[in-house]
Amino acid sequence: MKTLIRIAMCALVLLSGTALRAQQQPELLNLPGDNLNLYAVMKIFQESETLELFEQKLNEEGSRINNLDLNGDNYIDYIKVVDYVEKNVHYIILQVAISATETQDVAVFVVKKDSNGEVIVQLIGDEDLYGKYYIVEPYYDNDGGSTPNPGYYGNQTSTQTVVVRRTTYYEVASWPLITYIFLPTYVVWHSPWYWGYYPTYWRPWTPWYYHEYYGYHYHWNYHYYGYYRHGGYYRHHDWHDNYYGHHRKASPTVHARRERGAYNATYSRPELISEGSARFKKANPNAPSVNDRVPEPRVRDASKTTKIREESPAVKPKDTRNASDRQAVKQTNKPMNERQQTQRPADRKNTERPQVKQERTNTQTERPQVKQESKSESKPAVKKQETKSNEKPAVKSTPSTGKSQPKKETSKSGSSEGKTKRN
Repeated sequence: MKTLIRIAMCALVLLSGTALRAQQQPELLNLPGDNLNLYAVMKIFQESETLELFEQKLNEEGSRINNLDLNGDNYIDYIKVVDYVEKNVHYIILQVAISATETQDVAVFVVKKDSNGEVIVQLIGDEDLYGKYYIVEPYYDNDGGSTPNPGYYGNQTSTQTVVVRRTTYYEVASWPLITYIFLPTYVVWHSPWYWGYYPTYWRPWTPWYYHEYYGYHYHWNYHYYGYYRHGGYYRHHDWHDNYYGHHRKASPTVHARRERGAYNATYSRPELISEGSARFKKANPNAPSVNDRVPEPRVRDASKTTKIREESPAVKPKDTRNASDRQAVKQTNKPMNERQQTQRPADRKNTERPQVKQERTNTQTERPQVKQESKSESKPAVKKQETKSNEKPAVKSTPSTGKSQPKKETSKSGSSEGKTKRN
């Protein structure tokens, strides 16, 4: 009788998922990407119906997903979503406007559909924010139980229990947003918002310190690690050449700030873990993880070489990569040698975000009207007398050879408001 009960219990576990101890506790990367949990981003991507709604959810203060402040103005950055389509592949890019002239990519969804209707999706963090080979993907049942990237195993002492829910390529194809972007009537989404011009529903707020952010999201691990994992290899082998070669945008300001350690101030308040945990419990009192104790985040050991898995899974989409594309690579990101016990700077120079300008009432469908900006906007008007000495001024102009009068400069509408410090 006891044997039959045990067999029945095992069958229930196999039907509902695989129960295991959470070995994928979020690691402290000591990179700007620590303040945008890509597991949380993948979750709302799966739940959204359109890219416009996905962008809105991503930037809602109540979701507590976006905690990025890349330009250091002590305000949350607005994340815009841009979709580039190349045949049967969508590169859905998350971007932040660092200034009026600089943009930084945060991460990119690579969504590919094959001729059989199967869809693969991976969320890949930008190298400047997450380091190399930071991949988040669903647990694909087709992989035959292959292990995730070993470089991203978390704290082995965690007692949080996670039930793994595997999926198939056909089930991923049925996600509402993925179904939407492969419709024949789909209009490719390019977010209309840019530096100084944002939707009326959005108001920036002061970012949390990292440990408060970590303490809040730790309680979501039962879902994050139940449905998603760190991927072991790139499923679309051409993604790097296509994305980095044609679409990727990187900000020199972000790179310079990272190199001089400007983002390290976010790690200066480790005692705020408990406050982040308390915020989660207040917002989600019925969550199954509400009573879990939040451990200290584990700093990734850069001395251990992280390799992208070379072995192929038992079943996977067609993979035509050559051996050089799948060769082992070393993890080059190093953790911070010392935690800097410094407060978040209260005064930041020349980084104030311009005042948000609200130009429309319908935020869902209409694009803001943007006046064409003259390329010579920042230069003084050219005078006719400034011609070279060896050239003779034209005496008479004809329709075919006459010189045109220099155009008067026009200033971009709202430029004065764009430089105004936001209250």
